[in-house]
Amino acid sequence: MKKTLVTVVGARPQFVKAATLSRLFAKSSVIEEALVHTGQHFDASMSQVFFDELEIPKPAHSLEVHGLPHGAMTGRMLEGIEEILLAKKPVAMLVYGDTNSTLAGALAAAKLSIPVIHIEAGLRSFNRAMPEEINRVMTDHLSSLLLCPTRESVRNLANEGITRNVHHIGDVMYDAARHALELAKKRPSIVDAHGLALKSYMLATIHRQENTDSKENLSAIITYIAKEAGDMQVLLPLHPRTKKMLAQFGIALPSIMKVCEPLGFVDMHGLLAGAACVYTDSGGVQKEAYFHQVPCVTLRNETEWVETIEHGWNRLWKTPDYQPRQPITDYGSGNAASECVRQIEAFLA
Repeated sequence: MKKTLVTVVGARPQFVKAATLSRLFAKSSVIEEALVHTGQHFDASMSQVFFDELEIPKPAHSLEVHGLPHGAMTGRMLEGIEEILLAKKPVAMLVYGDTNSTLAGALAAAKLSIPVIHIEAGLRSFNRAMPEEINRVMTDHLSSLLLCPTRESVRNLANEGITRNVHHIGDVMYDAARHALELAKKRPSIVDAHGLALKSYMLATIHRQENTDSKENLSAIITYIAKEAGDMQVLLPLHPRTKKMLAQFGIALPSIMKVCEPLGFVDMHGLLAGAACVYTDSGGVQKEAYFHQVPCVTLRNETEWVETIEHGWNRLWKTPDYQPRQPITDYGSGNAASECVRQIEAFLA
């Protein structure tokens, strides 16, 4: 008889990571996965498109919690997830990354003495002003099995006294990125569709609350990107929060910035692979740029993906230049999802 594993997702990066593992869970003789979607990212362009493109199983439960302050959002998720756990009585809870959905899932399970499995464990930006950093730290300290994307993340956990059931498995996003690029090659060119030419444009994403919700910060970032781009076109897939705050603050985008709707994972990777450079405040996009050998500039004052800085593929926006460029081996060879499933099955046994 298979063992029930509840997986909680709620935001774009989690949909992508879940796709890589859910395909393997469907073939497992040990695990029966029950997917819970909290609703943190809820509109079609931020949610449904990922389920459709990546063939993620339809969630068994949808909580539809979104558009609330951090406390209210996490609290309502916690309440909804707890009800599901009490009904399903799973052997474990699986969470990804560092969102409010991650923390709510981990906390609900831990309070019911259900083991928590955290994929992308051990990341640290060491900036407690970021809600994501709080979510990461709390989730790691609640987890019973910690699957880390890098050796640095393993060291971070050891520095906090967490050494049991900690494994470096590589980055499941690398698995997903390779799959997405293969799918993108089978479609009409997304670069052509936006009237762009390969390696003659820059790609930008801005969505973090500390950047969007401050007029000073958002204006500074827009000005910086425009200055860096020079005469080169910048394509900006516009996050709903960023769109709202640009209008609220009355910030006009320069003419070199071309806006489009949020992109699905496959189209995003098609555009990433074709870009000359990427400007982003997203943790995931920093790595995804490296997967396609595209230099990145991170629109933050720190990053949890320190190896992208150390190996010369990324720099912080207030840092003048890149370090010497070299390959990053920590992310593995594209089989991290298989290793995750192996470790989870062994843990549940």
